[in-house]
Amino acid sequence: MFGRKRVKPIEVGSLDDLKPLLAEGKPILLDFWQPGCRNCKIMDGIVGEVAEEYGDSARVVKVDVTRVTGAAQAFSVKATPTFLLLARPAAPTAKKKAKCREAPPPGAGDRAPVARWRASGMVRKDQMTRAMEGAGAVRVE
Repeated sequence: MFGRKRVKPIEVGSLDDLKPLLAEGKPILLDFWQPGCRNCKIMDGIVGEVAEEYGDSARVVKVDVTRVTGAAQAFSVKATPTFLLLARPAAPTAKKKAKCREAPPPGAGDRAPVARWRASGMVRKDQMTRAMEGAGAVRVE
């Protein structure tokens, strides 16, 4: 543990701050929160652990809906905390039809990540990690 740099969630100040993260192509876990929200404070520790466990294989992003104008509307956030996992869609196979997914975030482009998982309120860490690994994130040792 001594040789590894601690990875923390990224805090964004505007929706424009998400564009370079979306361009990287890595899975992105968005944590929509607000100050004074008790459940948000409880989940903050779990979100921090997830960011550290997955390191550079994924991005964990915290979005304060009271400071980031339009974030709640752009991602249809009705309550906090809300978690949204964005990842590149899986390539459809000949035997399987591609599933209909939510629309990509605004300004994300043609090969934009789509919503692969969404949850609101208190979420167990194992649910979050299963979703991350299903989207291609890999735990760092």
